[in-house]
Amino acid sequence: MSAVEPLSFGPVEPAVDALRELLGERLSTATAVREHHGHDESGWPVMPPDAVAFPQSTEEVAEVARICHAHRVPIIPYGTGTAVEGHVQALHGGVAVDLSGMNRVRRVSTDDMDATVEAGVTRKQLNAELRDTGLFFPVDPGADASIGGMVSTRASGTNAVRYGTMADNLLSLTVVLVDGRVVRTGGRARKSSAGYDLTHLFTGAEGTLGLVTEITLRLHGLPEATSAAICAFPDEDAAVRTVIETIQCGVHMARMELMDALQMRATNAYSGLDYPERPHLFLEFHGSESGVREQAELVQALAAENGGADFAWAVYEEDRSRLWQARHDAYPAALQLRPGCRPLTTDVCVPISRLAECIRETRRDLEALPMPSTILGHVGDGNFHVIILCDPDSEDEIARAKAVNEGIVYRAQDMEGTCTGEHGIGQGKIAYLRREHGEGVSVMQAVKDALDPLGLMNPGKVLPPRA
Repeated sequence: MSAVEPLSFGPVEPAVDALRELLGERLSTATAVREHHGHDESGWPVMPPDAVAFPQSTEEVAEVARICHAHRVPIIPYGTGTAVEGHVQALHGGVAVDLSGMNRVRRVSTDDMDATVEAGVTRKQLNAELRDTGLFFPVDPGADASIGGMVSTRASGTNAVRYGTMADNLLSLTVVLVDGRVVRTGGRARKSSAGYDLTHLFTGAEGTLGLVTEITLRLHGLPEATSAAICAFPDEDAAVRTVIETIQCGVHMARMELMDALQMRATNAYSGLDYPERPHLFLEFHGSESGVREQAELVQALAAENGGADFAWAVYEEDRSRLWQARHDAYPAALQLRPGCRPLTTDVCVPISRLAECIRETRRDLEALPMPSTILGHVGDGNFHVIILCDPDSEDEIARAKAVNEGIVYRAQDMEGTCTGEHGIGQGKIAYLRREHGEGVSVMQAVKDALDPLGLMNPGKVLPPRA
């Protein structure tokens, strides 16, 4: 029996009856609730589940899984719905398991610089909890995503160039398997050679192997000094050259973000700013007072050699927050360039030495399109995004956008990069997984078969249909 294309699912009604007995009013079949849980922020159509469960503990999640497993009903985990590759659509119906009610910070250890949280805790909630400890959690994908969702998509974001992705900031997970078994993947030690690395097996699995319910995270000390800046460049090549030279000089940047000229126009309009409508780098420096000053002076000099100008500095927290909020608002800002559009996004990542070439060739592709599109991204680690704004009623525009998107993905893979640096596979990138991993996909399918032989866990996501 294939875990990717199961022979059949069972009728959902008996499972719903059993779940209602377990959860009472925390099991909903209301149309509005189901539709809310049938889409994320991608352009994929709404595909609602048959019911939505709202468990409040790992034990309840395990019982939900047992019931669904007994009745052969699909299980779709749901966090905050901020994914962008069609991760949460109920392609075969089933039960969405909304983990937002599991939002307790279980433990914080300032001595060990770690914390254990439930899957529904959001990154902003966690950092608010840490405010008086001198610690923070650095992974910042922009949206106020749930920690469980960030684990499931192996999220990263603006701070990844210095602090790494979710995979680099995990110590252990609590995971509920499809049949209700509960697995703890590790302890709190900073390293271990004990057996297979189950923590990272479930990280990035997008709910296709199990339901992540608790996470033990690495925390980091707040830097003594922080400074942010924004700098304009004559073109994207000049901006990316500055990024590469900065990294080659050994400057440990906290953030290095690119926005192209059209994205800057959109951001100005959306956020009430007045930056020049040219490509910009958004920069942030962490360290000691003297270290931050030295780093900033070096990067400013490198930028100047590449035509960078109009440096605007933000030292106070409120000014830095305003600057980074403008960067985080880039996606909704871009959508306002064409209200009512259907956005197509990509998030390829390439070796930093190939980044300028990849963006340059992508720019040529975008200039041939009749619809607006923007480039932005986490260029400090070679990851960039394209947002193509299509008329949802134009089959021609959508087809052309998909063709350009595929060309961008193939280009990144041919440069020994990846089809997705942080968004994950979901439905949107399935077609490219085998090209990237080859026979490795068969290994992934074998793992899926072993852990989920009935194919109930978030079916239709990540793995391609069997050849």
